[in-house]
Amino acid sequence: MQKIRFYCLVTAILLAGCSSAQKRQYKIASIGFYNLENLFDTIDGANNDSEFLPSGEKNYTGTVYLDKLSKLSDVLSQVASDKTPDGLAVVGVAEVENRSVLEDLVRQPKLTARNYEIVHYDSPDLRGIDVGLLYNPKYFKPIFSEPIFIELYNDQREPVYTRDILYVKGLFDGEPVHIMVGHWPSRRGGEEASAPFRAKAASVCKHKADSVFKTDPNAKIIIMGDLNDDPISPSVSIVIKAKGEVNRVKSGGFFNPWVDYYKKGIGTLAYNDAWNLFDQILISQTWLNKQQSGFFYKEALIFRKSWMEQKTGRYKGYPLRTYDFNKYIGGYSDHFPTYLILLKEIPSVTNK
Repeated sequence: MQKIRFYCLVTAILLAGCSSAQKRQYKIASIGFYNLENLFDTIDGANNDSEFLPSGEKNYTGTVYLDKLSKLSDVLSQVASDKTPDGLAVVGVAEVENRSVLEDLVRQPKLTARNYEIVHYDSPDLRGIDVGLLYNPKYFKPIFSEPIFIELYNDQREPVYTRDILYVKGLFDGEPVHIMVGHWPSRRGGEEASAPFRAKAASVCKHKADSVFKTDPNAKIIIMGDLNDDPISPSVSIVIKAKGEVNRVKSGGFFNPWVDYYKKGIGTLAYNDAWNLFDQILISQTWLNKQQSGFFYKEALIFRKSWMEQKTGRYKGYPLRTYDFNKYIGGYSDHFPTYLILLKEIPSVTNK
């Protein structure tokens, strides 16, 4: 008889808990990042774009360009669409030649319903590739934006030009949010030799974040991009001090939800038979409180579908890229996109 009473009591408690939980409703939003892998137009510009021209070694024709736009829109239209019909509310992008290619991208039929608008600045990168931000005005309204220059020098004290950090402050569903989009210096010349360049890029982001926190200690900040470093690399773990465990993130600090992925061997791009996770989205500690009235962090995901992967050969399972050297193979990008799911409790009579 005592067992029966205990069972009934536990059942009643569980049912009461479920009833209470069912009263809570949440608004869902998603923020992502995607390296678009050399999204160039077919016009000969002032930058070093010779290989991505119809007359170039890749035979980068208008047909190729339009097909690439279509392929990228296939991906962007589906990221987070299983969580929210609006998909990505905000998405940072890298490896774009100029604003016009982004304008062509957001006009693709699969993306027009999102009404994406653009924040973009030309960067001093010698190849002429930039970063940008696409946003759905239903969710995000920019207030201020600027490119932040990264001052770099080589061993001969000659300037080295890379992509600027794009800083955007805006209202995310009415709440102030600060976003930095970067494409940090590559590992050309070797990971160790080039590490100081990425450390410098990281310090630029950290300095900007610290200045924002000085004005508003409760500011919500996002640092996203192709960092050309993994979650445990010094630029991320030491310079920015991003932590992989929520309980280790202090006020003014950053949470890196990609650490666990990386330690499990999961990445966003592959090279020399090993996976890297360069495409990261770091969030300030202020996103972690689930009891707040604004959006809070729920989970981090990598968008990876079989149709985005190489099907055969040595590189089976790798991201299906646009070119195999100079041969057009009709892929998407050499990176998989990353994204965060955010929740915001919808107030109700029972929750007030």
